[in-house]
Amino acid sequence: MKPRWFWKIGKGILLFTVALVLVGGLVMVLWNTIIPNVFRGPELTFLQAAGLLVLTRLLFHGWRPWRYGHSWHHNHWRKRYEEKMAAMTPEEREQYRAEWKRRCGWYPDEPQETKQ
Repeated sequence: MKPRWFWKIGKGILLFTVALVLVGGLVMVLWNTIIPNVFRGPELTFLQAAGLLVLTRLLFHGWRPWRYGHSWHHNHWRKRYEEKMAAMTPEEREQYRAEWKRRCGWYPDEPQETKQ
């Protein structure tokens, strides 16, 4: 009997390698097509392009897993906002809306009018 986790790990490593080769190659081709001609910058090798890809991922997205994105962050703040609004009296909500309109010219829960 063969363990399933062994095959799952192998598939994951293979998928990661194929994705890195394809996206790294794409970054290398785009960089070498645009940057040397426009900015007179250096041409990149494949390893430099793959390293640049990993570096930009770390700089712009941090250490979070790749697949989860920002959905938890948005839901966290939405939940806090809804809790805050539920705890307010109707007068406090109206005062809050008036303050948003005064500061920004709009209120988040208000539908935006389209100009035609």
